[in-house]
Amino acid sequence: MTARVGAWDALRGAAIALVMLRHAWPDVFPGAGVVGVVMFFALSGHLITGLLVDEAQETGRVDLRGFWWRRLRRLVPALVVLVVGFVVVTLTLDPLGDVDTLGRSVAVSLTYTANVPSVGLVGVSPAIYHLWTLATEEQFYLVWPLVVVLAVRAGRLRTGVALAGLVAALLCVVTVVWFRADPDAAYPLATSWLGCFVVGAASRVLQDRWPRPATGPAAVAAAVALLAVLSVVDLRGHAATYLLAGPAVAVATVVLVQAGRRHVTLRPAWRPLVALGTVSYGAYLWNYPLTLWLRPTLDDATGLVAVPATLLAAAASWWLVERPVQRAGRRPRAPAGVTAGR
Repeated sequence: MTARVGAWDALRGAAIALVMLRHAWPDVFPGAGVVGVVMFFALSGHLITGLLVDEAQETGRVDLRGFWWRRLRRLVPALVVLVVGFVVVTLTLDPLGDVDTLGRSVAVSLTYTANVPSVGLVGVSPAIYHLWTLATEEQFYLVWPLVVVLAVRAGRLRTGVALAGLVAALLCVVTVVWFRADPDAAYPLATSWLGCFVVGAASRVLQDRWPRPATGPAAVAAAVALLAVLSVVDLRGHAATYLLAGPAVAVATVVLVQAGRRHVTLRPAWRPLVALGTVSYGAYLWNYPLTLWLRPTLDDATGLVAVPATLLAAAASWWLVERPVQRAGRRPRAPAGVTAGR
């Protein structure tokens, strides 16, 4: 199966760092949130496709129910803890003055519908706005395995991914045209970002044919430079964000992913970023609500407190919730060459 690669954890760390910078200092890093989120989308496309393809090659089939159960086990427990914390803070302190939206906010959070038009980010607390990305991820996890299974059965995996890319591009164009009067309204919609997942998926399917110069120092430097520049550009409210900037960030990310295949472990200097990547899910869950809850009191100093508070919450989420649940659900691997029973 796909190995855990240190460089990919570092990429996760970079992605969540950009998201936190955007939340803490939006005037300085206006585009960092978009860049970080798209990096996560492209990484998910690459890694999830790898898991599915590897399983199909090793066992001759894909256990869809097993895949979906593992995704739920990985993501839901930490989300439930966040929702419990959100309920406690809202009922006791109500820092945003939106206790009347509590019930709907909880329902939207736990049903992964924050990105559904007229359902998600309507009448809910701003503290859960960021969960639109998790809804988008979960919907990708629900649909994409079916695409991969059908393509593998037909013996046309690359063709299937290419067709998915065309569909994703068409859906993005339709979305942009539909919301041309208010491009920012398309921001939380899955159809605005589906292509970024497919870029990641394509990089996994084509990794054996990936041109070596595209993983060299010049390509890596160009990818990093693009991500850095877009992080300080205001990307919200522009159709070009969905049509150009998002796909460009996804391509830059997969360049770094392919380069990272050669670095399963990294030099000690990269360990803080790798550690941040390890706890990136908890950090993403907690950073936005913590930032919003602290801002009315701390104003411009919010980031100085929200960032360390996020790191503490993320560490607690990893060590007390995510890691124990993963370990409890892990089954012994079969010896090499033996197909594990399903």
